[in-house]
Amino acid sequence: MEVHINKAKVLIEAIPYIKSFSGKTVVIKYGGSAMVDKIMKENIIKDISLLKLIGINIILVHGGGPIINETLEKMNKEPIFIDGLRQTDAETMEITEMVLAGKINKEIVNDILKNGLDAVGISGKDGSTLLAKKKMVNGNDIGYVGEIIDVRTNLIESLMDNGFIPVIAPIGRDEFGNTYNINADYAAVKIAGALKAQKLVYITDVKGVLRDISDDKSLISNMTITEAEENISNGVITGGMIPKVEGCVDAVKKGVKTVHIIDGRVEHSLLLEIFTQKGIGTMFE
Repeated sequence: MEVHINKAKVLIEAIPYIKSFSGKTVVIKYGGSAMVDKIMKENIIKDISLLKLIGINIILVHGGGPIINETLEKMNKEPIFIDGLRQTDAETMEITEMVLAGKINKEIVNDILKNGLDAVGISGKDGSTLLAKKKMVNGNDIGYVGEIIDVRTNLIESLMDNGFIPVIAPIGRDEFGNTYNINADYAAVKIAGALKAQKLVYITDVKGVLRDISDDKSLISNMTITEAEENISNGVITGGMIPKVEGCVDAVKKGVKTVHIIDGRVEHSLLLEIFTQKGIGTMFE
């Protein structure tokens, strides 16, 4: 009986959050091991399905770096990274688009469909959703790597208005029809900002932002964007977490209400972060 009572308490705790988020837009950036671990994938898709069923507008932006690397290696092409960005010649771009907009995108759509919900997979090229230009890295041209100059939300909004979950591959185009590979974290920020989303959630392989990276118990649960910038300056936030936190700060400045970094390895991490008072990751506002 106690187990059932505790379940009821959890549902009651979620009521105010369900009321406040129903009808709002939540952008979820999905990638990393959460895309390759079967159990994690199932749990995340179930969480997304529940969020949709209670009236939240979900947009899913996905990456797929490890799967792109695996495909390139099968084709005897070595992945090369410069300052964390994939060097993308014409052949690599073709392979990247094939994997992201073809294989991965449609697999995610199929996973959502299996849970009884409607989803449509697009890339940023569809409807010129992600208009981009060539991104230079320290003055160097690293190929077909793009940065977003504009997000056209018409197609995304049309899909949501008709009950679909848009699943977006981070591939963009420029005004001349050139195709660009875009960092998925960056694409999620731009999309969430353009739509003034209620939330942007990064599903990652870490607990969130730690005050001490060697101590899992030093999780920082909440940060203002001012505190986030200070923590970067004073060295609390370091390494690969810096660009992700900078993206969180940028999203809030663009009008997103809150941004979350959560650990996708935790079962039902999305629900725990959104529908409980304490949450499990780091929230920026």
